[in-house]
Amino acid sequence: MNSTFTILIAIALYFIFYFTYGKHLEKNVVKADGDNKTPAQRLFDGVDYVPANKYVLFGHHFASIAGAAPIVGPAIALAWGWLPGLLWVWFGNIFIGAVHDYLSLMSSVRYDGRSVQWIAGRIIKERTGYAFSWFVLFALILVVAAFGAVLGNIFVAQPAVPTAYFLKIIAALILGVLMYRVKLDFRLATIIGIAMLATAIYLGKFFPISLSYEVWMAVFFIYIVVAASIPVNILLQPRDYLNAWLLVTGLIIGGISLLIGFDTIQIPIYTEWSVPIIAGKDTPFWPVVPLIIACGSLSGFHSMVASGTTAKQLESEKQGLFIGYGAMFTEGFLSTIVIVSIGVFCYSIVSQDIAETLKSSPANFAEGYGNALKSAGGPVGMFSKSFAMASHTALKLPMDFMIILSSMWVSSFAMTTLDTTNRIARYAFSEVLEPVKEKAPEVYNVLSQRWVASAIPAGIGIALAWSGAWSVIWPAFGGANQMLASIALITCAVWVTKTLGNTRALNVLIPALFLWVTVTVALIWYMFVAIPAFMESNPIQAVILGIIMTLMILLNLLLIMDFFRIWREKPEIRDQGSVVGVQK
Repeated sequence: MNSTFTILIAIALYFIFYFTYGKHLEKNVVKADGDNKTPAQRLFDGVDYVPANKYVLFGHHFASIAGAAPIVGPAIALAWGWLPGLLWVWFGNIFIGAVHDYLSLMSSVRYDGRSVQWIAGRIIKERTGYAFSWFVLFALILVVAAFGAVLGNIFVAQPAVPTAYFLKIIAALILGVLMYRVKLDFRLATIIGIAMLATAIYLGKFFPISLSYEVWMAVFFIYIVVAASIPVNILLQPRDYLNAWLLVTGLIIGGISLLIGFDTIQIPIYTEWSVPIIAGKDTPFWPVVPLIIACGSLSGFHSMVASGTTAKQLESEKQGLFIGYGAMFTEGFLSTIVIVSIGVFCYSIVSQDIAETLKSSPANFAEGYGNALKSAGGPVGMFSKSFAMASHTALKLPMDFMIILSSMWVSSFAMTTLDTTNRIARYAFSEVLEPVKEKAPEVYNVLSQRWVASAIPAGIGIALAWSGAWSVIWPAFGGANQMLASIALITCAVWVTKTLGNTRALNVLIPALFLWVTVTVALIWYMFVAIPAFMESNPIQAVILGIIMTLMILLNLLLIMDFFRIWREKPEIRDQGSVVGVQK
């Protein structure tokens, strides 16, 4: 298989399914109406509910859902060969991920921008929503831990990247002023913003910032608490709009490089069913692959973004497909580029000794790929170097600049995910405190205050990331993430059936149940295999992780019982939600 043919297949798949299945969902299932006022219009508050230009919102949404996950996960999954991971990315994108993202967004829009877990409590039962909220909070803490660990390793390995990123933050703040205060023409503001972004990346290599991993953890904690607490139009919207341009640039460069390269994928098409990739233990492809490939295929975290921040900024229901469905397909294309670029250039970016070992047999590739990742600077290092080599080979772009660009690409998304996650965790933390509101209102007011509610989940997540053990933290995030996806998708199936009276909900429910079974079995494997191995080196973090995962498995069982109980009921229309505000 060569790179050109693989990329063409991906492009064809995404375009065909967007304009067929996606349009079907919009017209026949969701029945999106551009005349309906969205929560951003009806509930404008200048902090969370703020209408955004659809391209700005696409940038925020994509940057928030992508993070480093569509890069890190596929890069690790290549231990099984290039085809298994690629098929999981495409299958998950088309039949689960994009459907999950779009329905999560639109159900939230119909309920005043409320979270998916709140909707579950509304249309199923109050207990379900409350249990779901706790599940979400634990999942979000693991997101902070996973992305904090990945980002810390990037900043330590590439000192030019944090300089470029913080310069980009300054550029985003200036762009926000130009767009929202000065009211500068949108196109002119965009040109200025892109120019500032390019300057930030260029200057990064001249003023590197070298700090220890632990210091970066402390910096991340302060940053995500602040970023999660200030109004969205000050930093979040303009920064993520710039991220979108960074994304487009990277996708265009990577896509063109692989399209015109006609390069042969060098690594094995398939290695072994079980590879030593999680905590050095033999890891079976099924059911564990969802723990590795998270956002590149499907992701429950996307429902948190869709119903946490995106639904509160959507200008029109007709923009929902482009943002929710389209962003997931874009993310899948990014993961495709990751798999193909590493598949082509893996042997060229590791030492000759490692390359010869990997080439000797599929079994040796599976056994030695973990060491190859470490030698390349982890999954992100493996991708950034292969991406740089692809662009250098095909387009003659300078290697050093492209390595910085690709690392900046990943770090920008990872940092965006960090603070967006913490903003959503703030919402979730306030939701789980609702029972305290009546019994101890003073305590509730203190804990739900946005700065306090931001600091608590951020502190727990960063504490877990402190160990730096990304190979153990990442699958924990992946498992919680994919379990969240199955629960959110089941909720959406109930919403479609119970509120819209649509008989096509089985198209949503069947993939959701398949995912639920897969991830449940995978998490049980993780609890009995990976965490005990982690206990030997990091006992405190391992205990915290074990407690969180145990509680999530128990909550997961409770939630699935509630879902099946409500599904057996007569599918009458119980609650229409409202396009003019939910009736309290």
